[in-house]
Amino acid sequence: MTFRRVFFTAAVASAMAFYSSSSEPAAPAKKAKPALAAQKKTAAQKIEVPFRVYTLKNGLKVILSEDHSAPTYSLNVTYDVGSRNEPPGKTGFAHLFEHMMFQGSENVGKGEHFIVISNNGGRMNGTTNADRTNYFETLPKNQLELGLFLEADRMRALAVTQENFENQRRTVQEERRQSYDNRAYGKTGEVLLDLAYDNFAYKHSTIGSMEDLDRATVDDARQFYKTYYAPNNAVLSLVGDFDAEEALALIKKYFEPIPSQPHIPPVDMREPAQKAERRKTIEDPFAQTPRIDIVYKIPRGNTPDWYALDVLGDVLSSGDSSRLYQQLVKEKEVATGVSAGPDERRGPALFYLSIFARPGQDLGGIEKLVYNEIERVKTGRVAAWELEKVRMQSRHQRAQGLYSTQSRANQLSYYAVYFNDPNLVNTVEQKVENVTAADLQRVARTYLKPANRTVLITMPKTASAGAAAK
Repeated sequence: MTFRRVFFTAAVASAMAFYSSSSEPAAPAKKAKPALAAQKKTAAQKIEVPFRVYTLKNGLKVILSEDHSAPTYSLNVTYDVGSRNEPPGKTGFAHLFEHMMFQGSENVGKGEHFIVISNNGGRMNGTTNADRTNYFETLPKNQLELGLFLEADRMRALAVTQENFENQRRTVQEERRQSYDNRAYGKTGEVLLDLAYDNFAYKHSTIGSMEDLDRATVDDARQFYKTYYAPNNAVLSLVGDFDAEEALALIKKYFEPIPSQPHIPPVDMREPAQKAERRKTIEDPFAQTPRIDIVYKIPRGNTPDWYALDVLGDVLSSGDSSRLYQQLVKEKEVATGVSAGPDERRGPALFYLSIFARPGQDLGGIEKLVYNEIERVKTGRVAAWELEKVRMQSRHQRAQGLYSTQSRANQLSYYAVYFNDPNLVNTVEQKVENVTAADLQRVARTYLKPANRTVLITMPKTASAGAAAK
């Protein structure tokens, strides 16, 4: 789907069939009798990802999913900590600490984690967002114990030293310069979050501010590690070619001795209702064309309304036949690109519409075209073909998804940490299939209202900001 974090899903067999058939020239169609043609119609194949869940004595949740189709395995460890856990004055800490986790531990030298994985034919990485931090690797099946040892060693005894801390603080600050401060539209997302949200948990970006990174201390890092990098605050998912009993025994060997930490109170994610439109214009010296971002506050992920909004985003903007592409890009020729859909969060989320305008266009007129299309959804039914197109796109994305063990491991941990339901890996597609045209009309009327709207215009610095006015 368009804005939803697309994790890797669905029918490996169907995916293989798709790629096989798409690379071969089609055979001439044979005329069939209607009755015979009807008999040949088959339902989409339903694929289940098998898994078992265990909880160790120290609270670590373990998810095991055997797959013997290739002699490899993938390991994912997801910690229940993201930028939403950061208090004012300490932004960027969750992401900074992700970098710290690659700086060595009691039995692993500085940077050695990468080297050992690579020398054994594997790959690895880690990521941070507002709602979680994860670490993952894929290795040959005969190196199962190696991957588990490496992850357990840094969970148990990370080297949080002054030298490592200073080095990674500078690395993160340089990342901010490259990806946010000196890139076209780099600050748009930060400004938009700050404008749309009232609750600090989601109001700030994951990268954090330079000032907060400058103020951070190694003692802050040590306390952060002790608080959040604990087995009872993590989910370990293992997918691939292993024996479940053997794997569980190794997991217990390396992880169960790690002590749990005190329970972390849940983050207050409550967001007050918005009473009026919010609007701002910023200048960007790196931008070449105006950009319009429109967001609406919506419910958290994995709710019926969120799935309906996810489908609605694709109806509006996914593919050349989508409504906004047809209107703004093809017919009116006022935009070069458009996208729409919700982000998936554990707390209140946002429904995004982003439009890259052609130079010299009336931005207020473009906005009106977008709002007119939203009103069309509110007052008229979405056509059956539009819904079916979105469902087919979703099935295709999921078919591409579950192809790799790494993506399945990531997804199992994601659903377990976000929604305490790893079985969403098997049921989420049905939630999309269940969305009706009436659901799309209802959520458009409920959430896509002017009073619930935040608008940010990003203008090239050399252009007149006055062009953004309605």
